[in-house]
Amino acid sequence: MEDKRILTGDRPTGRMHIGHYFGSLKNRVKMQDDYETYIEIADVQALTDNFNNPEKVRKNVKQVMIDYLSVGIDPEKSTIFIQSMIPEIAELTIYYSNLVTLARLERNPTVKTEIAQKRELFGESVTYGFLGYPVSQAADITIFKGELIPAGEDQEPLIEQCREIVRKFNNIYGEILKEPEIVLSKQKRIKGLDGNEKMGKSLGNAIYLSDKPEDITKKVMGAITDPNRIKKDDFGNPDICMVAYYHNLFSSEEEYKIVCKECREGKRGCVACKKQLAQNIIKKLEPIREKRKYYEERPELVDKILLEGTNKAKKVARQTMSEIKNAMKLNYFE
Repeated sequence: MEDKRILTGDRPTGRMHIGHYFGSLKNRVKMQDDYETYIEIADVQALTDNFNNPEKVRKNVKQVMIDYLSVGIDPEKSTIFIQSMIPEIAELTIYYSNLVTLARLERNPTVKTEIAQKRELFGESVTYGFLGYPVSQAADITIFKGELIPAGEDQEPLIEQCREIVRKFNNIYGEILKEPEIVLSKQKRIKGLDGNEKMGKSLGNAIYLSDKPEDITKKVMGAITDPNRIKKDDFGNPDICMVAYYHNLFSSEEEYKIVCKECREGKRGCVACKKQLAQNIIKKLEPIREKRKYYEERPELVDKILLEGTNKAKKVARQTMSEIKNAMKLNYFE
């Protein structure tokens, strides 16, 4: 295992789906063997746009935790913790807020995009908490001295803002913090069953890791296919068919080639193609469902793992905060 430390995580706003699996979870399982890994369940960040529904955030903390364990994240290799139970993150967020201007936050491309998407929630009055969540994220990363941040391209502006904060802090208070590096996911964002570029909890176009076989079948049977293909023997275009798209993810390479060839030649019906895909997805997710069932039946074990991880994270955060407060001359009685 290398000395470099990874910091990553998710907002507990719902169960995790196959977009999360291919986009981040699968890679985390692999990276935990090579790096010191810290995984945050970011409930404080989830509250920035779910402040009026705290029960939603609370119940999904455990759901996300079980999803982590079910895909193979090993608590012996990865430290999983709850953000709100690390008070040093909130304290450091306050200190960092003095180093970032409102204009800089408003220019952040990721923040601008997300504000536009949440007009229905905020109207014209965006909350301080939501606008400032990149500052909180910088505190998440640096309180654990995270060096590598696995993320998608949409997160690059946030990591760059964190690097700016680190540079400014170090310039004022001394070389205490490390600038993190983003590790871009090689997997492009997984499209939804409806062809949407994003698979999302709120879009109704996701297959969840916890879905039952009958739910998977029902969802796949409703997936978007080539709209120009009316009859079974019409020539199809698998390049614009979501069923072919998912075959590429869940079927063998040879099977995918056959699917595309037969579709183009009008030798494959969409119904049969969907049924075949559904079975492949069900088979692929079966080990995850079985492991999930194991942990669902043992809530005390889930609590124990989460509490142990959080306590370990607290110790690291306290040590970093001690160094930061010394640098900031806030160590009054030491």
